[in-house]
Amino acid sequence: MKRLLILLTLPILAACAGLTKPAAPMVTPIVLFTPTVGAAPQVESQPQPLATSTTPPPAYASSFPNPTDYKWQPILSGLYRPVDIQPANDGSDRLFIIEKNGLIRVYKNGQLLEAPFLDISDRVSEAGNEMGLLGLAFHPDYETNGYFYVNYTGADGNTRISRFQASGNSADKNSETYLLIIEQPYQNHNGGALAFGPDGNLYAGLGDGGSAGDPQKNGQNTKSLLGKILRLDVTNGDPYAIPADNPFGNEVWAYGLRNPWRISFDRLTGDLWIGDVGQNQWEEVDYLPKSWGSGANFGWSVMEGSHAYDSEPQSGMALPAAEYSHAEGGCSITGGYVYRGAIPEWNGIYFYGDYCSGKIWGLTLVDGLWKSQLLFETGTTITTFGLDESGEIYFASDNGTIYHFEIK
Repeated sequence: MKRLLILLTLPILAACAGLTKPAAPMVTPIVLFTPTVGAAPQVESQPQPLATSTTPPPAYASSFPNPTDYKWQPILSGLYRPVDIQPANDGSDRLFIIEKNGLIRVYKNGQLLEAPFLDISDRVSEAGNEMGLLGLAFHPDYETNGYFYVNYTGADGNTRISRFQASGNSADKNSETYLLIIEQPYQNHNGGALAFGPDGNLYAGLGDGGSAGDPQKNGQNTKSLLGKILRLDVTNGDPYAIPADNPFGNEVWAYGLRNPWRISFDRLTGDLWIGDVGQNQWEEVDYLPKSWGSGANFGWSVMEGSHAYDSEPQSGMALPAAEYSHAEGGCSITGGYVYRGAIPEWNGIYFYGDYCSGKIWGLTLVDGLWKSQLLFETGTTITTFGLDESGEIYFASDNGTIYHFEIK
């Protein structure tokens, strides 16, 4: 989310889940790089070959279905500013929904449980509009160890990444173990997303520290944890270890990000997707294949998307898989997920949206080219997407409503 202090002056539109006619897809060449330890990756011109076998299923959809045959169905309302939706992946089919003021709620069997799963509102600060309880991830062995991780801003305004332990539908708020406390120079650009990768490590998206234009130039400083994707080994160490193949000898896994608002791993391929909020002109989707390893530089603040910001576009930086401009009506990207549910024609399409306009796009890879298409005009503010245990997709609105993707 970006500049939400301004956005709060906008009227919250009634949830209409409206649809738009399919737009002509935008086509972007896939830009690959070879990561180099301790340095920016080098740009290459040719994509890697794609698998053509349909067993296992292809990684990407070959075309976009007709969106007018589908809808976003509201399933839950009355929440306080939901910003994350996560499953525990423990076979319980529960969805855990973050309310930004410090609560995690449980949605099960079509009902919102009255008692919160976790209430840490006593230690979460919402003093700034981009502050609060912002991210949640469940340990891959949550079913046996009960561990889950949160990202929030404390009373001092600094980011905390912490571990808690739970049993059943209740977490022990006194079980908090700090992994990191990261000083935030400003109130905005806190990032906040957490996700476990296919390697079992915990990844965290951190913004550049805030203000505008990255005044401290954290994005390109690999010694700073701001403007980065961090990678922590939470299986070893106390409370974590730095993986030996992290490229800079610290927690940094990838860099050059302004405000990564939602990150996700494709559950089929293990690839990493990032929605990075732009400055004044461009919003971007960044993509990091599992096979390419560490050290990716996504360009900020040298570049905003694929365009010059501090200086002319440079080689050695990973260009976006997709971008859209503020001139098109957007203002703040909300990164999403690759659909892996029960509607086969949508499998392999990455959903992402815009907070202000309520637009939802799809992105897929066809013949080595990224194709992005505007699919839905929801008429509401989109704060986050989420997948359940079955790979079905949802989104949350800042008006407190959760929507589920369905066939009409």
